[in-house]
Amino acid sequence: MSGQRKNPQARDRTIGAQLKAVRVEQTSLNLEAAAKAIGWSTATLSRTENGKRHITSEDVATVLAIYGVPIAQREELIESARVGTQAGWWSRPLPGVLPDVGTLASYEASARAITDWSLTIVPGLLQTERYAKGIMVDDGAAPESIEMLWIARLRRQQVLPKVEYVAFIHESALRRAFGGADALREQLGHLMDAVSRGYSVRIVREPVPHRVLMHSWMLLDFPEAAPVLHVELHGSSIYLHDSEVHGYENMRLILDRLALSSAESRSMIERLRERL
Repeated sequence: MSGQRKNPQARDRTIGAQLKAVRVEQTSLNLEAAAKAIGWSTATLSRTENGKRHITSEDVATVLAIYGVPIAQREELIESARVGTQAGWWSRPLPGVLPDVGTLASYEASARAITDWSLTIVPGLLQTERYAKGIMVDDGAAPESIEMLWIARLRRQQVLPKVEYVAFIHESALRRAFGGADALREQLGHLMDAVSRGYSVRIVREPVPHRVLMHSWMLLDFPEAAPVLHVELHGSSIYLHDSEVHGYENMRLILDRLALSSAESRSMIERLRERL
């Protein structure tokens, strides 16, 4: 095992889930016995299977050899881990862009479905350039970093046609003119276009239960791994896993009941835009 590891990314969730499936379905080893056979601590194997640590192709080879997996299956999984390490623009960090942005992009690129709940701003995956840069200026981003930050956000947006995307946006977010009134008008027009292109953009009006108002979040569902919740903080972010996600899945159901339909939301956005 390498002494210097990268932060875990989405591909680690998938690989970890595959390794757990192999252990459960193709061996008689429980977690403790498997960890002992590999030479890892139980905690390390648990974190590996749950995608909470970066998994190298060498790790995969070691584990599968201990489990006695047939060569053809072993080579396929090792190659998948090796290719996954190189995939995506986020594997080559952009100057001035925090590594957390690349980690989030890797999760988004591997997701089957993404749900955004945004209280104060239009979600990043739906932002226009002037609006996004207005937020960056307001946040105190260094002028020389703003262009790269926008490029990273624009690259993240390329995932939208490939996933089932739903954005729940609190009505107050539609009235904050980051970048000025013209930038907000353009942003609202972009949201209307997003609805026309088939993306689900749904406005949530007052009243809203307090637990839903606590903070914004992004819920990511994957084809082969458990969902992950992303919460953006100032200068960093956190990811919640497993049982920590369940409460947010319930919140998604609440938002689905409270929110206007896509058609109603588009009409509301249009009215707001006409008043600017």
